[in-house]
Amino acid sequence: MNCGRGAPMERPVRASYRLIAALLILGVTPFFAGCARMTPTVKHTCSATDKQFLATTQLNMSMLGYWSSNLATGEAKPSEVIAETKRAAARVDATNPTDPSLSQTRQIVRAMLSEYWRAVAASAHHREAGPHMMRAYGLANFAHDVLSQAEPALAAQGCNVSALL
Repeated sequence: MNCGRGAPMERPVRASYRLIAALLILGVTPFFAGCARMTPTVKHTCSATDKQFLATTQLNMSMLGYWSSNLATGEAKPSEVIAETKRAAARVDATNPTDPSLSQTRQIVRAMLSEYWRAVAASAHHREAGPHMMRAYGLANFAHDVLSQAEPALAAQGCNVSALL
């Protein structure tokens, strides 16, 4: 036994760590490869209801931009913007896209509109609007990501989402 020096014991320890790491990598790789194969492929559609959702959402986002800019310049009252945002959410909610990505985007847009009108209401009542606006922006970014990822497949089916990006 070599008590004065630690070098002879270090090599077997390092080698065993390397062996354990290699075994873990070899054991885990097939698991992750199997999970990747199990991930379902999204089947995109471009039905009439998908196109209706796209048109409705594009129009409502344009209208929201109009109302938001009017609120910022003082030409619109917060109550008007809140009411219009709630109507926009109801119009988006009335759509029924069949494409999974558009259906997911619909839910995200509804939540985004809800957070936006809550931010406007909070600001109008001299409360903290920031958390609601941050959630609204985060949801808008999430919707953008979902649509960006689905854009090529939806375009191949005949649905153009570029106006919402």
